[in-house]
Amino acid sequence: MSEDGEKDKERTSKRPSRPVTAAARRERRASARPAGAGTEAESEAGAGTSAEAKKRPAPKGKTSDKAAKPAGKDRPTPKRTRKDTKRGNLFSRFVRFVREVWAELRKVIWPTRKQMVTYTIVVLVFVAFMIALVYVLDFLFLQGVDFVFGS
Repeated sequence: MSEDGEKDKERTSKRPSRPVTAAARRERRASARPAGAGTEAESEAGAGTSAEAKKRPAPKGKTSDKAAKPAGKDRPTPKRTRKDTKRGNLFSRFVRFVREVWAELRKVIWPTRKQMVTYTIVVLVFVAFMIALVYVLDFLFLQGVDFVFGS
């Protein structure tokens, strides 16, 4: 930010203001979009609807005249029947399994040697600390039991 703030005022005055209301944002988006280009939902609405209906989505909770068929992500996944699945023999299924495992292993980002050494040292130090902690607690409890019950 400049000391006197004049340059900042000049920058903000050149930039168009951001629309405050949802209606203003919709209008701005519609004006920025080239004519005839719209979303899939608008093109599915059909040519028989008015231009105003194309601009605005239908209010939530209200349905249109025609029975809306879910499309895209809203459509449920079709159920598979047993007939649709192709099983194959045991050998071909095993080979496919190995290929898929190999493909997944190629996607893995393997650690470098330096990272592997670092991770191994961290694990070994943590395990040594836990062993020492359990040893100390065991020794203290043994001393406490000896003190309380005496032997």
